Amino acid sequence: MNLRRTNLQQLRNETFDVLILGGGINGAVAAASLASKGAKVALIDRGDFAGSTSSSSSNLVWGGIKYLENYEFLLVNKLCKSRNQLMRSYPSSVKEIRFLTTIQKGFRLPPFFVYLGTVLYWAIGRFFTKPPRYLSAKMIKKMEQSINTDNVAGGFEYSDGYLYDNDSRFVFNFIRSSMDNGCVVANYLESVDSKRDGDLWVNSVKDQTTGEEFQIRSKVLINACGPYVDKYNAQTGQATDHRHLFSKGIHLVVDRIAATPKVLAFFASDGRLFFVIPMGPKTCIGTTDTQVDDPKVKITDEDREFVLDNINHLLALDRPLTLDDIVAERCGVRPLAVKGASQESDWLKLSRQHAIDINSNDQHISIFGGKLTDCINVGNEIAEIVSTLGVTLPDSDKVWFGEPDAADKEDFFKQAEAMDLDKNTAPTASEPLSNRLWRRYDRRAFDVLEMIKSDPDNAKILIENTEYIRGEVELVAQREMVTKLEDFLRRRSKIEQVITQDNVVQAQGLEEACRILFADKANEKLAEYIQSKNNAQKLKAL
Repeated sequence: MNLRRTNLQQLRNETFDVLILGGGINGAVAAASLASKGAKVALIDRGDFAGSTSSSSSNLVWGGIKYLENYEFLLVNKLCKSRNQLMRSYPSSVKEIRFLTTIQKGFRLPPFFVYLGTVLYWAIGRFFTKPPRYLSAKMIKKMEQSINTDNVAGGFEYSDGYLYDNDSRFVFNFIRSSMDNGCVVANYLESVDSKRDGDLWVNSVKDQTTGEEFQIRSKVLINACGPYVDKYNAQTGQATDHRHLFSKGIHLVVDRIAATPKVLAFFASDGRLFFVIPMGPKTCIGTTDTQVDDPKVKITDEDREFVLDNINHLLALDRPLTLDDIVAERCGVRPLAVKGASQESDWLKLSRQHAIDINSNDQHISIFGGKLTDCINVGNEIAEIVSTLGVTLPDSDKVWFGEPDAADKEDFFKQAEAMDLDKNTAPTASEPLSNRLWRRYDRRAFDVLEMIKSDPDNAKILIENTEYIRGEVELVAQREMVTKLEDFLRRRSKIEQVITQDNVVQAQGLEEACRILFADKANEKLAEYIQSKNNAQKLKAL
């Protein structure tokens, strides 16, 4: 909380080269890129960082294989290059994962023809991953007993990328990188108005936690508000070439239902892609693809029934999944960039490619669409554009993305081994504690080691039924601007995604975590969290 107060003071008193509105993936990489290259940058979000679309994805980093059906070869080439770059740059976070895909009898294309598409996809991806292979129904059943092969004509295996951690954590790590390079960030700070005053943007903002209002000044304004880009542009009078259409996607999280560590991929009853995604001790199932007019969405009973009906049909489970099996839910919109007044007749064919509109006279930039796979391209393009708008980037050639160098990583694991750190790994964890600390915090993981050296209790699991130790909660409290308890439970960690709401609230150690995170406001923040969840349950019941 001290970090946020300090940053708010800086936002009031300083003039910035660039102010970025929105802390989703587009805003986060824009901030990380610009700050690393020497710009004076500020970033604000009206909620928490990665609090909207960027926390509701499938956690997949894929090269867009489905776009081959629309002959968008250039887009697939671009996305595959981006996927490969992410996997090389973030080997601890973005890993190769196999997709086990089944094709039902009567599908619009024969299985072997679809398989040939995966071979083309592998080639476009520069053979970076393991090669695909064709599978008979018998082979599929042998590989994964839970798949119902009664109506399967065939299938195949291919590879793509996968976020080992949750998507919002990956996004926050770009926010953290920007802060390490001097970017001033604040969550729960809403921009209520932006106007030009001479050569500057004057942005009136409101602190959502206190109601206080003040102004932030910047030379350049970047609208990275995700699905709300159009709304904010209308508010500030910015005319753009692009606009958004919205597709709602949902996922249901249940206890693990497949033995394989692979993604099971199907075509749902209506022909749309449908995934069963491993998530540690849980499984994430989805997604829907429903056109909506408003970016503010929620999961409906119809959505839940669609996912449950399809999974019960496609898998041969010991018993059908029901509403009672749902541990958590994910729901968000995909902002799809379209140009002009185009009314796409088949909106399901719209791709997730990003678009950037520039108003050079006003020094204003709008970022439309996009997906996590393409994030490095967005960061690079924004830096190039900002440099044409009168902002000097003294370190313009600096590489702004990627994990720390191998020497740092080697040093960390040597220290962790000498301390026998991994003996503290949670019994249900899917990896050693040292691996997780390095992936989530990179160089800051050394701070956790120092805390443990000074007090061995910092290596103990703090919150019951989770893998989070006291030392990392201390680090999060100091460095990660947790303003509400949900920020930690849902986005800095994935606790809310693997433990039911009731069990989270009742977990031993949660109150102690609140004291670490919020000090004398611990009881207030815990009560606020419980009330918000109770309100959400009431809305769900309506």
